[in-house]
Amino acid sequence: MKSLVVAPVLVGAYGVARIADGLDGSRGPGLAWTVGHLCFLAALVLFVQIFGRLRAMAGGGVVATAGYAAGLIGALALAAQFTIDLVVGFLSADHDAMGPRFEAVKAIPGVEPVVYTVVPLLFYVGMVVLVARLAAGRRVPWWSAVLVLVQAVLPLVSKDLIPLGAALLLLAFVPLLRLRPARPAVAARSPF
Repeated sequence: MKSLVVAPVLVGAYGVARIADGLDGSRGPGLAWTVGHLCFLAALVLFVQIFGRLRAMAGGGVVATAGYAAGLIGALALAAQFTIDLVVGFLSADHDAMGPRFEAVKAIPGVEPVVYTVVPLLFYVGMVVLVARLAAGRRVPWWSAVLVLVQAVLPLVSKDLIPLGAALLLLAFVPLLRLRPARPAVAARSPF
């Protein structure tokens, strides 16, 4: 499945664009800001497909479905965040003009936790749960789940580590490239 390769590459492109955008001492607005954010939005679309495939590979069930739901909710929150960032960037003449616009958005009750701080983390929680479920079922090696966890934590250490996290995610996804959906357990039929 191409999305298992393309999504991490797009996240890496976002990370590189983010670093390039900050070379002048500020981030946004501009070409690097826009390109980076569009790359991440495209990756989110692919991750929605990936989460569905991971759930199927895990054979469904409560844990896989919970991971899938968490991942989708987190992806929606991140999509809202990155869309807001793009709009603010388009409306602002320079970096200083972006600040008041972001403050106005974040002043709306509930926006900060839903779009910026709490709910977006569900994207990473869902991804970790899904790959960990596959590792627990021995469908992928244990290190795939560890790499997914590490790549989720790296941006909390420094957002400049996003390209490294994307490379780790790509490596973690390699064993998934050959997996097929799990078959649900079939109950034994009684001859009577």
